[in-house]
Amino acid sequence: MCTYLTEQIEIDGSGKSARGWIPLTHASVYVDHPTHAQYAHTVNIDFLNPAEGPSARVPVELTEEAALALADAIHRAIASAPKGLASAKQPM
Repeated sequence: MCTYLTEQIEIDGSGKSARGWIPLTHASVYVDHPTHAQYAHTVNIDFLNPAEGPSARVPVELTEEAALALADAIHRAIASAPKGLASAKQPM
């Protein structure tokens, strides 16, 4: 069943789209029918940059189990690193 509930957040990162690496400014998370994955419903995550048009999008379709495992892995990876390390700007 589609929930039609979409969680949208602002993000700061990069992703590789069909046209190469792009800055990512937003993410949307929702449960719906997938476009490509062979499941009735998936957890869909769209990483995007609306200012750069519809092709500035990196979509992901995951099973519920995979999405929860990914969330746990993200928490573990961040917890194992020094605070702020993944947000530190690289010197130019």
